[in-house]
Amino acid sequence: MARVTPYKEALEVIEEAGGEALYSCYQCGLCSDVCPWNLVATFMPHRLIGESKLGLVDFESEAMWQCATCAACVKRCPRGVALIDIMRALRRTIVGMGIGPVPESLRVTVKNIAGVKNPLGEDPARRADWANELDVKAFTEGTEILYFPCCVPAYEPKARRMAVTAVNLLKKAGVDFGILGTAESCCGESVRKAGDEDLFTRLATSNIDAFTKNGVQKIVTASPHCYHTFKNEYPELDGKFEVVHYTQYLADLIREGRLKPTKELPLKVTYHDSCYLGRHNNIYEEPREVLKSIPGLELVEMENSRENALCCGGGGGRIWQDTKKGERFSDVRVQQAIDTGASVLATVCPYCLLNFEDSVLSENKSDVLQIKDVSELLWEAL
Repeated sequence: MARVTPYKEALEVIEEAGGEALYSCYQCGLCSDVCPWNLVATFMPHRLIGESKLGLVDFESEAMWQCATCAACVKRCPRGVALIDIMRALRRTIVGMGIGPVPESLRVTVKNIAGVKNPLGEDPARRADWANELDVKAFTEGTEILYFPCCVPAYEPKARRMAVTAVNLLKKAGVDFGILGTAESCCGESVRKAGDEDLFTRLATSNIDAFTKNGVQKIVTASPHCYHTFKNEYPELDGKFEVVHYTQYLADLIREGRLKPTKELPLKVTYHDSCYLGRHNNIYEEPREVLKSIPGLELVEMENSRENALCCGGGGGRIWQDTKKGERFSDVRVQQAIDTGASVLATVCPYCLLNFEDSVLSENKSDVLQIKDVSELLWEAL
């Protein structure tokens, strides 16, 4: 039997966990209308908020873990309700009080991050192995840029090319940059969205201390999730640094003439707006600017683009959960890319890259669509 909490207890716990935003909701249902889950299954955020107000939350429901924090609902809400904060509060209640189950795959991932500071459970001593053959220097005080690769490119072979290509581009442009390697930890974005606030604070404090100790002032990130966390959440813990996503930095290098794509790439390419780069941080132009700088490349838009882009399904800790076939947003997105006639779907996020590559393989579409990072396309054009 599902556990439904008493009215007073539920409201007190959710409020303490940061869910005060639920009182602004007047149940119009627009959030449920735009939620990508309702393209493949059923998820009603407004109903969940209503139940929370009444203290009738079923903490054992799978709905507690469905939200991918894509922010489509936040952009459409007429009252600006921070629905992501509400979902995070509900999950913090589960994690903090132990009153509901955590999906097994997510539980294992969080345990890995707590133990070895990365979600894949890899040896932290190997965190910089991806750069072994690239002649990348260790960051020291006075170095202009810290390049932060994200756990996924650092450890996952299928995503490693994101970090490798970015480093090659930075070297080609003569940028003074370095990495912290074993001194860095997971940024903590997934664990915070999965409700473990204490672990997020430990990870963030560890990174902030490492950045400060080494004199870091400007960070270029591979992942929009790291970008969002460093830029918007670390300042809560006095971690204040200049943070840019790598596509922003590449666009600057192209404008300055430090990178000059001259080789023609006769490709039709469509670009996927990552939720955490686009809707969360309003960065839409720079990735397109990089692509448009490539001679011969034709950029075409998908049915849902920019602020209306369809989520890949990886945010909010869902990249670490099992999603049933037939319920993957990435399958829908890959088909949207194919419908444009493009032969390449360009990404800027390691989560998106992994999800789309899985979809291309599982849907047997690898003969018609390639998944490439924006940095890879730029490197090919130099």
